[in-house]
Amino acid sequence: MRVLVVPFLAIVTAGCVQVNAPDRPIEINLNVNIKQEVLVRLQRDAQELIEQNSELFPQ
Repeated sequence: MRVLVVPFLAIVTAGCVQVNAPDRPIEINLNVNIKQEVLVRLQRDAQELIEQNSELFPQ
């Protein structure tokens, strides 16, 4: 009985899975992380500049 069932299951499930390449390339957008890092660096640099030149930026 097992001799007949295993090949039958292999034939039945062989055509169920299909893998196709997408028409367009996959796009991963990472701009958000890069933009946040640049803004944080600019903010730190500006804060240091203001602290070093406090006479130019009176409060």
